[in-house]
Amino acid sequence: MRGYLFLLPIFLAIWSIVGVWTVFGLAVVNEAVNISQVFPYISNCGAEPPQSCVFSQVLNVGAATVASICILRYYQLQDWGLRKRPNQAILCSGLLCALGTSIVGNFQHQHQRPTHLTGAFMAFFVGVSYFWLQLLFLRGLKTEPRLGAPWLQPLRLGLCSVGSVLMVAMVVLHVRGLRSAGAGCEWAAATILFALFGLLAVDFSDLQRCTLQLLPRSGACPGPCAPSSLQQLPPPEAF
Repeated sequence: MRGYLFLLPIFLAIWSIVGVWTVFGLAVVNEAVNISQVFPYISNCGAEPPQSCVFSQVLNVGAATVASICILRYYQLQDWGLRKRPNQAILCSGLLCALGTSIVGNFQHQHQRPTHLTGAFMAFFVGVSYFWLQLLFLRGLKTEPRLGAPWLQPLRLGLCSVGSVLMVAMVVLHVRGLRSAGAGCEWAAATILFALFGLLAVDFSDLQRCTLQLLPRSGACPGPCAPSSLQQLPPPEAF
């Protein structure tokens, strides 16, 4: 039976896409940006109140959801047999992405530009690295469940590739003064990143409930060892 955890990545994707475009709409209506002169970066749309308040809330909720997804993913990959250090590297990159997202929402670029840009780097570049690391380390994992259609992994590879190219293009275009083109690359890269997180709904589709359990220090199990982290809880009548 399908559980409810697959809804978390779907919520994140919908919340983020609708949220940032809502901020864009508010910025245009309130004349905080003038799209007839230059197409704005996402952060420019959320720089002034009242849209800055909405922008902060959208990214804070998104950051908390990203952190929750990354923690669940860590334990799922652990149950699939991924080694500890690669799994920790994946988790750290995901949590840094969440932290960077929160920083972007709470430190506006016109007030704290270095902090804002640091957060943007963590959200975008480290964020896409989160998915590159999974593609890299899961390739040799023989026990990885083949969830979803056969084209799912190639789709993820394609999205990671396009997202990486867009982020590099965004930086190059910005440095060269082509702000509208750079902003367009940023919006497209953000949408791809949201979609990558949303696709994790396929991997979470076989999860119902989860509980975190501590492994014995010795690593030895007195009996048959069940998966250590993501366990389906028994129905209430079993208690």
